[in-house]
Amino acid sequence: QVQFVESGGGLVQPGGSLRLSCATSGSIFSIYTMAWYRQAPGKQREFVASITNSGFTNYINSVTGRFTISRDNAKNTVYLQMNSLKPEDTADYYCNKFPIRAAVGWGQGTQVTVSS
Repeated sequence: QVQFVESGGGLVQPGGSLRLSCATSGSIFSIYTMAWYRQAPGKQREFVASITNSGFTNYINSVTGRFTISRDNAKNTVYLQMNSLKPEDTADYYCNKFPIRAAVGWGQGTQVTVSS
């Protein structure tokens, strides 16, 4: 069973940057399209960005141009570089398979707080 361990979150001021990492335990990680999702307090979990096994990426409009998803198949790890952070980016961030209906075994997530 695939497991996910997210890290890299924290408290950052508006305009700051963070780099999230997601380590997976699955031996066939390289064939999955992977995604980052986020869940703000009182809201449903939402898609943020995805990356195919060949590197094709997709983003929600609100993060396009600010966030970059990448992956290292040799390390079974997916990353999310977040720049120009805004208070509305505050949420718990999770990685998993894409689309969300294919998601399995959610990790503990990593908390991102954007505040001055």
